[in-house]
Amino acid sequence: MGVNVGVTLPFCNLLIFLWPPAHGCGTPTYEPAVSRVVNGEDARPYSWPWQISLQYLSGSTYRHTCGGTLLSPNWVMTAGHCIGSRTYRVVLGEYDLTKEEQTEQIRTVEKIVVHPNWDEACLSCGNDIAMIKLASPVVVNDKVQPSCVPESGEVAPHDDPCYITGWGRIYSYGPIASKLQQALLPVVGHSVCSGSGWWGRTVKPTMICAGGELVSGCHGDSGGPLNCRGRDGRWYVQGVTSFVSSRGCNTPKKPTVFTRTSSFTKWLSDTMLQH
Repeated sequence: MGVNVGVTLPFCNLLIFLWPPAHGCGTPTYEPAVSRVVNGEDARPYSWPWQISLQYLSGSTYRHTCGGTLLSPNWVMTAGHCIGSRTYRVVLGEYDLTKEEQTEQIRTVEKIVVHPNWDEACLSCGNDIAMIKLASPVVVNDKVQPSCVPESGEVAPHDDPCYITGWGRIYSYGPIASKLQQALLPVVGHSVCSGSGWWGRTVKPTMICAGGELVSGCHGDSGGPLNCRGRDGRWYVQGVTSFVSSRGCNTPKKPTVFTRTSSFTKWLSDTMLQH
């Protein structure tokens, strides 16, 4: 059991109404410094401009709890298990959590819509996804931009060189990162990840596995994106960080498990249009 942690035109009709066409999606102003480094490393500042920090109010201070992905001016996608009864805010344009860099955009939350079939008592049942409506739209600039969303049913191929990003713990039970981290997490195909000795039946077709024993997501990365570059050169959020092994963040044959975004494309668009 785990613990919480092609050329396509995504949302082509929806984004005409929700996002000014000039900005597009998945094309950061500051190109990520992607490499084959298998351990986490500091990301190039603002090179993942859709990455957000979901923070909760603790006393008089907000603390980072999960990541998320900006999809439109008013909407952020995260994991269902990241949501509770706390008071939340969303911080965009963030890089170093310990500093005020004058690039941050802070938004209160108007509404949170958790997938109706998410069950916190059954992580392996899937549907670990939620949408957050911001109280006011973000200002698009060189540091805050949306990610692309894959077409419904699209499956990232085995060994696709994708990247996890977030401020999660830098090792099991360690401190969270202060600067945004990125790590290469190649996709592990469903036929492999669901095999005996791997995750087995815990992993459903609505999930996507990535990474391995040397690098993985960890607590605090939850809700953040699995970023995969499409054949059109744009970045797509193929997954929402969901869980890792209860034995630790870096466990052999237990790659990080993500909610497969393309399994929920219609739900995402319906949620944005209906709320």
